[in-house]
Amino acid sequence: MTKMMRAARLHKIGEPFQIDTLEIPEVRPTDVLVEVKAAGVVPNLHNVVTHYAQWFPFLPLPKLPAIYGLDSAGVVTQVGTQVRADIKPGDRVYINPGLSCGSCEACRRGDHINCTAYTFQGYFGFGPGSQEIFEDYPYAGFGQYMTAPAANLVKLTDSISFEQAARFGYLGTAYSALRKAQFAPGQTVLIDGGTGTLGLGAVLLALAMGAARIFATGRNQALLDKVHKIEPQRIVPIALGSRPTADIVMEATGGYGVDVLIEALGPNAPVASVLDSFNALRRGGKAINIGGVADPIPLEPFPLMCLQKSYIGSLWFTTAEGQDMANMAHAGTLDLSVFEHERFPLERVNEALEAIEQRTGGFTNVVIMH
Repeated sequence: MTKMMRAARLHKIGEPFQIDTLEIPEVRPTDVLVEVKAAGVVPNLHNVVTHYAQWFPFLPLPKLPAIYGLDSAGVVTQVGTQVRADIKPGDRVYINPGLSCGSCEACRRGDHINCTAYTFQGYFGFGPGSQEIFEDYPYAGFGQYMTAPAANLVKLTDSISFEQAARFGYLGTAYSALRKAQFAPGQTVLIDGGTGTLGLGAVLLALAMGAARIFATGRNQALLDKVHKIEPQRIVPIALGSRPTADIVMEATGGYGVDVLIEALGPNAPVASVLDSFNALRRGGKAINIGGVADPIPLEPFPLMCLQKSYIGSLWFTTAEGQDMANMAHAGTLDLSVFEHERFPLERVNEALEAIEQRTGGFTNVVIMH
């Protein structure tokens, strides 16, 4: 007898999700079947499913109807015949949704995030080959079950809740950015947009990685105060618009500047804020962009060369980096207790999308619970 599951699917851009009944998917030899327990609701998802043509015309979406749900955590219920090692039914896992073709030049180098067909399972793609990957993996977190490559699993201990794991996408983005900046214990970092979903993750990861001092910018003073209270001895809140951020940082560092800038501002943030923060970098410092500032950023190449500064884009994170985070959380160096979970059953997925618009900065974690 065929077993069935429920899934929230988008049938048309701009319309609400519908709850459909589908067959539980078959497992291919190198895949696993996961019973989803929690799926994070991405703050940007509302824009993708309502104003896609305006915001993201260059990023391919899956053919509709489609199951969304980018950040999923659950329990392995079945493994493919070619799945080896220590992946077995009953394992608690987070599924890294970053999928690649596996055979292009970048994939053969092990550089999967730079695959020309790189695709976010349950979200959108980045190249013309993404539709084929969507067809291979059409299931995602807004369904009760989903398939995924065994290589994309991050194993979770009981000390990490499924709700916390459903935040790993944003945490991992921040962690990979810090690693690309070669951030080291004892260094300083400026996190532009430190009260938001991406920025708060960067604050938590910088603390876990041994930052000596973290400068965090934001416009909401109450949220800045909340971030500051996480670790008052190491976090320095900066209210945007009060004074130039670079002036505050340079005064606090004796004119040296910060080692790393994590740029996590949203699409509507002014370019002037980005340039201001870039000026807070020390000579040889690295700026990593994980935010969504939409307008062109006019960086002058000659000072960039003379001061040996770098401005680097960072999209996502590897499964290995995801496992790093799970290990740090289990060890207690990465504190996931700051998140305030707002839980919705699958039937209320459309309410969850509305709730994400009313979130309290990065502290709110909206999740679909199965």
